[in-house]
Amino acid sequence: MTKHRTVALAAATALAATLFAGDLAAQDGTTFISMGTGGVTGVYYPVGGSICRLVNQNRREHGIRCAVESTGGSVFNINAMRAGDLEFGVVQSDVQFNAYNGEGEWQGNPYEDLRAVFSLHAEPLTLVARADSGIEHLDDFPGKRINIGNPGSGQRALFEVLMAEKGWTASTFSLAGELASQEQSQALCDNNIDAFVFTVGHPAGSIQEATTTCDARIIPATGPEVDALLERYPYYTEATIPGGMYRGTDEDVLTFGVGATIVTRADVDEEVVYTFVSSIFEDFDTFRELHPALANLDPESMATSGLTAPLHPGAERYYREQGWLE
Repeated sequence: MTKHRTVALAAATALAATLFAGDLAAQDGTTFISMGTGGVTGVYYPVGGSICRLVNQNRREHGIRCAVESTGGSVFNINAMRAGDLEFGVVQSDVQFNAYNGEGEWQGNPYEDLRAVFSLHAEPLTLVARADSGIEHLDDFPGKRINIGNPGSGQRALFEVLMAEKGWTASTFSLAGELASQEQSQALCDNNIDAFVFTVGHPAGSIQEATTTCDARIIPATGPEVDALLERYPYYTEATIPGGMYRGTDEDVLTFGVGATIVTRADVDEEVVYTFVSSIFEDFDTFRELHPALANLDPESMATSGLTAPLHPGAERYYREQGWLE
């Protein structure tokens, strides 16, 4: 069995176990919800765990139990929700836009039952290269061994957009790897790849792993093609990765990126979504302390910015009660 089939089987098994647990929980009056995130070394997984922790702390009162699932990332989460295997998912803002509007991965096949819940942290496209790779700029990538990300991940989707803008294909690189996010740092330090791409909030454990285990640095993602993407698509924004955050990168690094968002299905019960949202915002100070990527979040902006799918009625009701929506 190939590695990709093994990963797919493991993900399917985890989701099947979640659904089975949900059936058991329903027998005692508990509503079981599952949230797809990303790789365990990224930011989605611990942020998802933080969200579920706040939902679950009052589960005896509201009867909802939240479980976090490590998955292949944004595209996987959308497809799993569409199949009815997840109630919630963490996805990049561009993936949310494309799925709802039937563009990109979902060209001509819009997911009209996708609903927005709230936005989260910024996620810059982060290019990490070995110090001895000869890579100093984005234009040094051709001919190198690059991990472009696993199919179904948000970083793969974003980097493919950038590749198309620059006229690159997989054959542009001497290797176009498809490792999952949790595998790429070790591959870099084992000298199996020269660089990897990651769309992630900062600080990120996998970036810290790469830059402390071996000599690596963060590469800027700038140029006329990036400028064109920023002008064309409203969900892309300029971003800066602060200097000194990671070993080997002392100066600020300019790049661009998206935002992380929480989405759900239109058929998820309104009271469930309302309780899910209120569990976060009623204990917001605690939420912001649960992960460094959440530290600067603003509640009203989370409810009103970076969301392209329609708000779920449960989320909309809570936001109107707070006066965040007209």
